[in-house]
Amino acid sequence: MRTLFIDADACPVTREAIDVARSHGARVVLVGNGTQNFERHTRRSGVESVQVATGPDSADFAIIERLCPADIVVTQDIGLAAMVLGRGAGAIGVRGRVFHLATIDAEMELRHAEKRHRRAGGRTGGPAPFRDEDREHFTESLERMFDASQG
Repeated sequence: MRTLFIDADACPVTREAIDVARSHGARVVLVGNGTQNFERHTRRSGVESVQVATGPDSADFAIIERLCPADIVVTQDIGLAAMVLGRGAGAIGVRGRVFHLATIDAEMELRHAEKRHRRAGGRTGGPAPFRDEDREHFTESLERMFDASQG
């Protein structure tokens, strides 16, 4: 059975991701640190949680060790997306951006360059405020990911 993993720490589309996964008969696994309260989601059939220790990559490694090639991961983390793609699974951002093997190396390089710039005292802009349009785009993109793999 296909699984949708949600990198759930500060994920603004958890409810939407669960709804889409359940409509496609997929199981859902929420992964986050111990400060998260997943109870409101795990009361639903087909939704479980994995709580990990607080740490920069704890959730990432918990997802990767459980991942199968047909699975999909919802994440805001480009590094996790790169690992997911390397395992043959799908990755989607919370604003509906689907990550691809053809471009992930360039995205990782950009992330690294921005990190170097910040360490040197430079500033980079943060993400734009999350809007209803982002939520809709995410839902549509996730639906397409599920449909593409079933067709």
